[in-house]
Amino acid sequence: MTRLCALLLLLMVPVAGARPLVLNTEDAAPYNMLVNGQVVGIGADKVKLMMERIKQPYKIELLPWRRAYEDALRAPHSCVFSTTRTPERENLFKWVGPIAFNEWVLFGRADAPLKLQQLDDAKPYLIGAYNGDVREHHLRARGFKVETVVADSLNPRKLVLGRIDLWVSGRYDGAILIDQGGWNGQIVPVLSFHRSELYLACNPQVADEVIDRLNVMLGVINRDGSASKIDARYAHWPK
Repeated sequence: MTRLCALLLLLMVPVAGARPLVLNTEDAAPYNMLVNGQVVGIGADKVKLMMERIKQPYKIELLPWRRAYEDALRAPHSCVFSTTRTPERENLFKWVGPIAFNEWVLFGRADAPLKLQQLDDAKPYLIGAYNGDVREHHLRARGFKVETVVADSLNPRKLVLGRIDLWVSGRYDGAILIDQGGWNGQIVPVLSFHRSELYLACNPQVADEVIDRLNVMLGVINRDGSASKIDARYAHWPK
């Protein structure tokens, strides 16, 4: 207990000369979204809490996903969340997490649901995806036919109108977009095919000390119940 207290005290001492981190994110409920002028969500609230507890200055930028991701690759004092950690991305960033989890799902039309037993069964169909999203890259790399849009919220309408056969999204963020667009009863999950971990991904030039302190603080908020409270806050978002 004494060692833990000492560690917590050390974490609360700000890094000397710490530069503010620019934290890029997108509007993707329930992980990160703009509510009453503030960026909140499962990932956003955990990231902000960690930054505040280790006294790391930061600012959050809400951007389209591709720009948020590419800016974090280029800018030396920037990060992006909530980001899926993949082998292809492993050496591009320094990682803090996981801060959340997501399930990848193929959605279809309720009036003509496709019978899919495994992911390869979707090979003959045109799948709608979000431009720059990890699920787009995952499917393209495996030879699937993918058509992208600049905002995932556009895909449900395309699906209902028959312009795509399937739509790939997250189980929770997809369900929120269906609810917000009034598509309940018209779009259904057809196949769940992957569970992913979401991280805060930082440019390699972010100091190792900052990354280490954030990962330790993430462990602290997981143990003290703060992370669970954040998860519960958004468990039934937006209801």
